[in-house]
Amino acid sequence: MNTEMEELLDFIGECPTPFHTVQASAMRLRLAGFRELSLADSWQLERGGKYFVTVYDSTLLAFVVGESEGPLRMAAAHTDFPCFRLKPQAGMVKEKCGLLNVEKYGGLILRTWLDRPLSLAGKVVIRGEDAFNPEIRLVDFERPLVTIPSLAIHMDREVNDEGKLNAQTDMLPLAAAFGGAESSEEENDAKAFFLDWLSAELDTAAEDILSYELSLYPVENGCTVGLHEEMLSSPRLDNLTSVKACLDGISAVESCDGVRLIALFDNEEVGSCTKQGAASAVLMQVLQRMYTSLGKEQEDLLRDIAAGFMLSVDVAHAVHPNYADKTDPSVRPVLGGGLTLKQACSQSYAGDAEAVAVIRGLCEAKGIKWQQFVNRSDSRGGSTLGSLASALVPMRTMDIGVPILAMHSARETMAAADQEALTKLLQVFMTD
Repeated sequence: MNTEMEELLDFIGECPTPFHTVQASAMRLRLAGFRELSLADSWQLERGGKYFVTVYDSTLLAFVVGESEGPLRMAAAHTDFPCFRLKPQAGMVKEKCGLLNVEKYGGLILRTWLDRPLSLAGKVVIRGEDAFNPEIRLVDFERPLVTIPSLAIHMDREVNDEGKLNAQTDMLPLAAAFGGAESSEEENDAKAFFLDWLSAELDTAAEDILSYELSLYPVENGCTVGLHEEMLSSPRLDNLTSVKACLDGISAVESCDGVRLIALFDNEEVGSCTKQGAASAVLMQVLQRMYTSLGKEQEDLLRDIAAGFMLSVDVAHAVHPNYADKTDPSVRPVLGGGLTLKQACSQSYAGDAEAVAVIRGLCEAKGIKWQQFVNRSDSRGGSTLGSLASALVPMRTMDIGVPILAMHSARETMAAADQEALTKLLQVFMTD
């Protein structure tokens, strides 16, 4: 395994939730010389400066201010991924088993989460002296805690023919077994088992835990697969491959003309319409504050937006060798074929003929392998944040990403060479 793939898998291992993704990204940016700003403070930016700002702990924007006038180039990705999130008062007791009440976040493939060792990570909010400023703890328990057992085939003989799962009744994680207890507990008391455990882990009183945003995640690390280790199998390739490439791109900028910016948004998997999502005002607000701090006018920003370029970086569907008929008959991205330019006349992917030409020309000039993706005409397919972000900041935009298999599974597959192509493009895009 080469160094770049090791770094990608290490990064994915550090990022079990969007909160951790922002934390890991901020650490890397600090090491690359970026200085943190706050949305709540006044900004005093300097030419040649490198800065980043976090938004509600799960979105991050980083930018480099050029020494002189020049183009505005941006790249955007998302920090979130399909998973299960714990509901409030998550503890449930059934048949002397402690279960956790969860809900789906995003369009995950339910069956891929069965019979896996799962852990918990996220944010816990604890009572503080000031009600408006509670204590916030970022947690990652980093060990197997729960599992979602499947039903034995002897009790469901049609499972291989049907196999339909209900997210509320079939996907409750098993967290505790009370069958060996010497005395039976009252059900209402037993339902507190999870909060009791959580408070003990955090060394705080249960009544002081006011709320939490906790997600389940597979604890198995990503790894290489293939007879020549040419592929990666890992959780959260969608979309941490893109986050890592954006970080590598902006970190490669030593100096530039104009402005280079990356935006790592939360909540893409649930529509982006949140205060920290790509459909929020946060990107335009950051640009406005940046230009104001540099003594520039609104007219300058609008002109730079009109002449600028943005990459929307998210994974694409590779052709599946066992389901090739699910792919367009002629436009079929393959594993190892290079980064993918994603197009849709519906504009579910951002891009137009000029945007395709720009990125194709850049790839061909720099020897970067590329390929194209479109959906079958009878398939709706997915969407990305590019169309939303470029509608609010009307800039020419192109959707790109690495092609993967099993998108939205608990574990996805990609070719290592495609990540290398994506990283190279982001570095060229940011530095040229």
